Amino acid sequence: MRQVGIVLGGWAALGLTILMLPGLTADNGWSVLFAAVLLGLFGVVIRPAVASLMARIGWVGVLAGWLLAQAALLYLALALAPGIRVDGFWTAFWASWIYSALISIALWVVTAGRTEAVTRHLLWVNRRYRGSVPRTELPGVVFVQIDGLSAPLARWALDTGNLPTLGRWLRSGSHALAEWHAQLPATTPASQAGLLHGASDQVPAFRWYEKESGRLIVTNQPADAAVVESRLSDGRGLLADGGLSLSNVFSGDATTSLLTMSTARAGRGPARYLSSYLLDPFGLTRSLVLTFGEIVKELHQARRQRVRRVEPRIRREPSYVLLRGVTNVLLRQLNLAVLAEHLMRGTPSIYCDFVDYDEIAHHAGPARPEALAALEGIDAVLANLEEVAAEAPRPYEFVILSDHGQSQGATFRQRYGLGLEDLVRGDVAVQTDDEQAGRALTLRASLLPGKNGSAPEEIRPEFVVVASGNLGLVYLARQPGRLTMEEIEKHAPGLVDRLATHPGVGWVMVRSQADGPMVLGGGGRRLLDGDVLEGPDPLAGFGPFAADDLRRHDRLAHTPDILVNSLHDPETGEVAAFEELVGCHGGLGGWQDRPVLIHPRAWPIDRELSSSDAVHAQLKSWLDLIRAG
Repeated sequence: MRQVGIVLGGWAALGLTILMLPGLTADNGWSVLFAAVLLGLFGVVIRPAVASLMARIGWVGVLAGWLLAQAALLYLALALAPGIRVDGFWTAFWASWIYSALISIALWVVTAGRTEAVTRHLLWVNRRYRGSVPRTELPGVVFVQIDGLSAPLARWALDTGNLPTLGRWLRSGSHALAEWHAQLPATTPASQAGLLHGASDQVPAFRWYEKESGRLIVTNQPADAAVVESRLSDGRGLLADGGLSLSNVFSGDATTSLLTMSTARAGRGPARYLSSYLLDPFGLTRSLVLTFGEIVKELHQARRQRVRRVEPRIRREPSYVLLRGVTNVLLRQLNLAVLAEHLMRGTPSIYCDFVDYDEIAHHAGPARPEALAALEGIDAVLANLEEVAAEAPRPYEFVILSDHGQSQGATFRQRYGLGLEDLVRGDVAVQTDDEQAGRALTLRASLLPGKNGSAPEEIRPEFVVVASGNLGLVYLARQPGRLTMEEIEKHAPGLVDRLATHPGVGWVMVRSQADGPMVLGGGGRRLLDGDVLEGPDPLAGFGPFAADDLRRHDRLAHTPDILVNSLHDPETGEVAAFEELVGCHGGLGGWQDRPVLIHPRAWPIDRELSSSDAVHAQLKSWLDLIRAG
């Protein structure tokens, strides 16, 4: 019945295409049906060989295949079908796009809200692995990271029915939900350095300045991510058993690493996977139609926020509108296609980061309807993966986790009319590029290895100010080494006091020559060595881990001369990002340091999940447990 439905759908779509396009005519419906059947057969027999050939040629071949292969197949089918006349190849070229768009719209109408059709297609695409991959009873593990999802919001989304697949797993007793603590900084690079490599101490922020080299490290740029991974990898990461890293910042020492920032420039691009995806009518063309729909939806939702005067909110830039379509549709669907293939190939361990929710939460707010809709989309992917895994050559267990949460609030600039760099004053270099723009850089680096990277500053400014959500890092760039508070006062009189007493700043941390690391703010100070409090506690309301997190951060390489955290309202949980993001993470305050871990209930948690490094050790112990039988 499925094949009959596909043929009938193709027949209708091709008929409408012929009606819509001048230069293309048919004598009757039976001629159109014959052409549709031919096109379907060509897709089964010829398209896989074309995809393989294009991948061997390289990226030029992949892109040429995407642009021309479907048109060539359609042209051949139309030329062979009796009773159909086509003016030439370019008529067939445009007809192929119209035909594919109509097919995609029909599939969306028929399958919206259902996973079965997508799963059936994924299994059909990977049918060559059925019977050819030896079966084993040794389980594999799929780690799915839902970027930016906090444990409190996950519980709320489960209660409201936004996560039906995860809810079913938890209600059935197959899985359990736990919360873990993301140490400062609560960012994807820091957490993945811990989760995948057990080395989170190599990442002091999302972006930071290294005085020794004069280099600004931005972890969503492939060149910088590669430098950082070279520091934290020992060859024994979470995926070192022949695993797959997909759409991550770091590779976890995986054998296969695709769309991963740290390896994108090494030429290990997903050429074959993208080739198959691009040439599959169910793949890119369908995703482009859905991407257009996502862009229209974003424009409507942004307007709705403005009309309803929702606060806090930010202006959603045109670049974000396009980026949302890329991350919420194209990247998600490509991830799903690659994951399905590796499940059918029996890959022993897989770790994939889905950034959809995090991207929308940054711009709309963590608990806003559009962000929750992104969670529903990821939950639907989990349903697809569960169904594909049931047909895989080995049993699979699923671990769902996040890397951090998000906290909401009007930005620092919205509240006070100035940025952190304005408070610093002087000759300042500022870095606050968009976090998720790195996904586009990663894809570009996969396509064009060796073309991306950040260059050191040739002339050092007086100050370098970088932001990671509501965490700010201030470096006196011309002065070597980390400066003490006394030295800062000598070179920039009044700077520390100006920052610590601003109403939008919750606290600042500096190192005193006399008293060691200290936290200042709110009229009081807290000496971290010995935990001596003088006056009101500047860390009050920032959570039970705040002091320990700052003691650790004080010991990290490249900790700034002045570490600045925005205000935090304990009543609302709101913070004030130093970037123009309504939802943020990276500092302290709110739910940003409260990620989630959903794991098989039969796998015990035997340690305190007080850091991403601790979660890494727990994940490794589970892998050792299942491999031991």
